[in-house]
Amino acid sequence: MAFYVYIMASRRNGTLYIGSTDDLARRVFEHQSRVRGFTARYGCTMLVWFEQHETRESALIRERRMKEWRRSWKLMVIEESNPDWRDLALEFLG
Repeated sequence: MAFYVYIMASRRNGTLYIGSTDDLARRVFEHQSRVRGFTARYGCTMLVWFEQHETRESALIRERRMKEWRRSWKLMVIEESNPDWRDLALEFLG
């Protein structure tokens, strides 16, 4: 089983949301469906970054650490792997 840490965004350089999950496809769908919570309130529907982890614990540790980062560091990690701010859900989910 794989675990993921991911960043959702409202738009390029917009509001960011960091989360972790063991089912990235389901979580992205939930965010895009704007069911409730932070991502619904701020329109964070684009998957702009994610990384895979072997254990739930390592994913949770990485999520907690990234939530403490400065915004500029979060933007940098997105820009390094996704400079065009593509919605990676389209590629990841097929």
